[in-house]
Amino acid sequence: MKTSGVAGIHIIDYGMGNLRSVQKAFAKLGFEADIVTRPEEIAGCGKLVLPGVGAFRDAIAELRKQDLVEPVLEHVNSGRPFLGICLGLQMLFDTSHEDGEWPGLGILPGEVVRFDEAPGLKIPHMGWNRVEIAKQTPLLAGIPDGAHFYFVHSYYVAPRDASVVAGWCAHGNRFAAIVARDHLFATQFHPEKSQAAGLKLLENFARL
Repeated sequence: MKTSGVAGIHIIDYGMGNLRSVQKAFAKLGFEADIVTRPEEIAGCGKLVLPGVGAFRDAIAELRKQDLVEPVLEHVNSGRPFLGICLGLQMLFDTSHEDGEWPGLGILPGEVVRFDEAPGLKIPHMGWNRVEIAKQTPLLAGIPDGAHFYFVHSYYVAPRDASVVAGWCAHGNRFAAIVARDHLFATQFHPEKSQAAGLKLLENFARL
């Protein structure tokens, strides 16, 4: 099995991520991805993945409880590759309004808000949807504009800086499906569940 650089890929386990399916997706591509649970394990990571499913409040509380916030911030600030998935995207922003108001990691300016209720609009947004590429990044190499990815979410990010948006999707509201800034990347969809396009995205990340 290949590694993806000297330090390889590491996936953060804080008790709320779909980390095994992400790990298996990298393995299918031939890349080894290790699970990390302790702050000191993150310090030497070459590439870091923050997955997540569930409630924002509980997820950010677990990161803080396990002393994982500072190592994540240090990794991102170092310029090493980082990939957030679903809730791992939402936690990068300042504030979430999911069942209250909860502070996020504050890496990117913006909020996490709920889809507006509308006749015929199903919430959560669940299933396959088209992503419009807003800017090219290494993460999206070889992925066509309009590729479909798999989503499961009731809340979405509203960045204050639109320049970080690398891909848009529409479900009632038009929302950011992919964000990218330098070597920081994150997706609202689940690439590990998105078949060929999702595997290509993970391969691109592994090869950074």
